[in-house]
Amino acid sequence: MKDLCRLSEQGHSNRFAFLNRSALARWAPIPLRLIVGYGFMQHGFAKLSKGPEAFATILHAIGVPAPHLMAWLTILTEVFGGLAVLLGALVPLASLPMAAVLLVAMFTVHLPYGFSSIKIMSVVSGRAQFGPPGYECDLLYLACLAALVLGGSGPLAIDGYLRKNG
Repeated sequence: MKDLCRLSEQGHSNRFAFLNRSALARWAPIPLRLIVGYGFMQHGFAKLSKGPEAFATILHAIGVPAPHLMAWLTILTEVFGGLAVLLGALVPLASLPMAAVLLVAMFTVHLPYGFSSIKIMSVVSGRAQFGPPGYECDLLYLACLAALVLGGSGPLAIDGYLRKNG
């Protein structure tokens, strides 16, 4: 907010001064943290709500070793890793297992279906029916995690608080 006020005080010669990239760039990680954190948590809670055994059965079917252990590790990674990213807490550390989950999903499930995550197969009763998703979303999540690790968690992040008080 302070950045916006400072920019507006600089005069009215540029109507779009509030879009000054350097003043607002530090806020760029916020939407990344929100969508990646929330998205991971939702995937973890979905697996948890259907029961970890159901996910373990899927993992077993695709040949993942120790499917019950891997099901729980995936769920915990998605829920707690998602929460860490959402809060901006230990993002570089949390990103490693999260990236591993994405890479496993991409190479064992999504790769055979191509790039696109949206495949309209038909329309039934006015509703679109979709085919299996490709690896597009996996790459988007990986890119967001890489941006957060390389560029930092931004303001309103626990990482920034830990850095100041550490």
